[in-house]
Amino acid sequence: MADEEQLDKQRQLDPLRDRNEDGALTTDFGTRVDDTDNALHAGERGPTLLEDFHFREKITHFDHERIPERVVHARGAGAYGHFRPYASLAEYTRADFLQDPARETPVFVRFSTVAGSRGSADTVRDVRGFATKFYTREGNYDLVGNNFPVFFVQDAIKFPDFVHAVKPEPHHEMPQAASAHDTFWDFVSLQPETLHTVMWLMSDRALPRSYRMMQGFGVHTFRFVNAAGRGTFVKFHWRPLLGTHSLVWDECQQIAGADPDFNRRDLWESIDRGDFPEYELAVQLVPEEDEFAFDFDLLDPTKIIPEEVVPLRPIGRMTLDRNPDNFFAETEQVAFHTAHVVPGIDFTNDPLLQGRNFSYLDTQLIRLGGPNFQQLPVNRPLATVRNHHRDGYGQHRVHPGQTAYSPNSLGGGCPAVAGWDAGAFRHHQVRVDGDKIRRRSPSFDDHHSQPQLFWNSMAPWEKAHIVAAYRFELGKVDAPAVRARTVEQLNLVDHELAVAVAVGIGVTPPAEPAVENAGRTSPALSMATGQPGSIATRKIALLVAGGVSGADVTAVREALIGGGAVPEVLAAHDGEVASEEGGTVRVDRALATMSSVLYDAVCVPGGAASTLELSRDGLASHYVAQAFKHGKAIAALGSGVGLLRELGLPGIRLADEGEPAVDSLGVVTGVDPDTVLASFADAIALHRVWERDTDRTVA
Repeated sequence: MADEEQLDKQRQLDPLRDRNEDGALTTDFGTRVDDTDNALHAGERGPTLLEDFHFREKITHFDHERIPERVVHARGAGAYGHFRPYASLAEYTRADFLQDPARETPVFVRFSTVAGSRGSADTVRDVRGFATKFYTREGNYDLVGNNFPVFFVQDAIKFPDFVHAVKPEPHHEMPQAASAHDTFWDFVSLQPETLHTVMWLMSDRALPRSYRMMQGFGVHTFRFVNAAGRGTFVKFHWRPLLGTHSLVWDECQQIAGADPDFNRRDLWESIDRGDFPEYELAVQLVPEEDEFAFDFDLLDPTKIIPEEVVPLRPIGRMTLDRNPDNFFAETEQVAFHTAHVVPGIDFTNDPLLQGRNFSYLDTQLIRLGGPNFQQLPVNRPLATVRNHHRDGYGQHRVHPGQTAYSPNSLGGGCPAVAGWDAGAFRHHQVRVDGDKIRRRSPSFDDHHSQPQLFWNSMAPWEKAHIVAAYRFELGKVDAPAVRARTVEQLNLVDHELAVAVAVGIGVTPPAEPAVENAGRTSPALSMATGQPGSIATRKIALLVAGGVSGADVTAVREALIGGGAVPEVLAAHDGEVASEEGGTVRVDRALATMSSVLYDAVCVPGGAASTLELSRDGLASHYVAQAFKHGKAIAALGSGVGLLRELGLPGIRLADEGEPAVDSLGVVTGVDPDTVLASFADAIALHRVWERDTDRTVA
């Protein structure tokens, strides 16, 4: 996108953006400053003078420049973009931004982890936030979601309990950004409604490869309302065009040390180089007369509507094409709220959603200093704002006139309320009656059938990862009773799962199934099938040393870049290495500054001298062995196959000398660059090869 177009987008969203056109340093009140390295002193070695207003302002601002971090979703990354619908949805909703496929609506999206603090790592096992602010002509609409379609609790009154349980334990403030500890599993084992979301948490869905390859869900059942006042229940789904892909747990832990900003950096760098993340917005629509047509309660946030029951309907596409200019001013100060809706989108009686509608506003008041947080540039709507709200911390608007009440005559009756025909929001009218009770509907009582549905839908490798995750997490729990109680709950989901977990954590396995497995599956729940096959934006490490085949490096780079991938040449040192043809090959990164876990695949170009030097470098061998263990694609050309042969990768056949190409479980070797690279690209596009025997591989 042209620079001028980018500036137009920025100006549209925040006209108060500071562009620093002059460049002269000033105080907050505009006085220019000639020295910011030395405070005002009484003599060269005398005391600092309080009359130095620049010193006092600079220090005071520094002392007060922190605001409270979010209680949850504290660590995040954001980006601007735009949304465009595929066709008018007037049949279902009067929402203006969903009417015209020619109209582009600006958006800001914030991705986040949930449990950790701002300084925690990106790759922890956790739910991820996926919150989208649509700057529509009718006001801001916030679609505040997660990368799981379900939530841990059914009623918002339990939300503080859940968060307190998953956060670091209060007596010693450990562990950070982790659910693998006693209080979380104590809560889970005593609160069966958590089982479905915990099953997602133990799956690879909790370990996204990137924010660009992560689904998003509105979680709750909302309501579309059309111009005639007819309502339709709606579930929102974001689907990444690159497919939904994840890391593996061993990889996540190592990335947390190698680059704790892994997902944040990936998002920023992708947008910066023009590989704009894209997502399709799809909905599940349920007529109001079918509210009770399911074997679960539509208002239960711990349940999904299986896609084979109500198929997804794609309705539009979102592209993220601009990074923020200032992390604090935009990504940190952006304020989302589930109750920020526009005409045509309304709520249901979901008890968790009703509580969130209170909680989000309440938390912004303390975090952002008062009721005027909507006036911050990133939160300011494009729609005109007129109301009688006055004063308070952070009031940026100057309100002329003598009236701040309604009705009035002295101000000409303005601002006046609008009618339905003039675009006013009107809550959907439904009859509500009943006794005041503290009790949930019996329709919310089934806590085990949907976790079973999720488990049944997993591929064998996904099930193995879930079992391993339960074993890891519960292995960190010190209380034997909590371990045993969790296994009892899992036996109400699936006996095979409960036994496998019990064996790994030293708990007596249940002798008999507690329930019969109904055998139901939902194919859309598995990441094993249906993902787009592409190498676009994948990062590939090319391992080289002196004497490398320059022709091989060129061929690999051209093939990968042609497919949209991002190859990087790694060697023992920065700068250049000599090629066997007598030229040089530019090195992008030093091996020691990176790690195999930061790449999607590894390639070893040919060159006898290069291969010999790499084989003497334990770090280079580690790159290959680790990529193999994590199921990633590996390629070697010509003499580069020798490095792989020394590693003795189990169950893999490598090309013999002179053999054109061999593809053995995603390890592609041979002397024919075209054939090898074509198969290598196919293996990368599969994301991982789970069929490998990796138990005997040390990496």
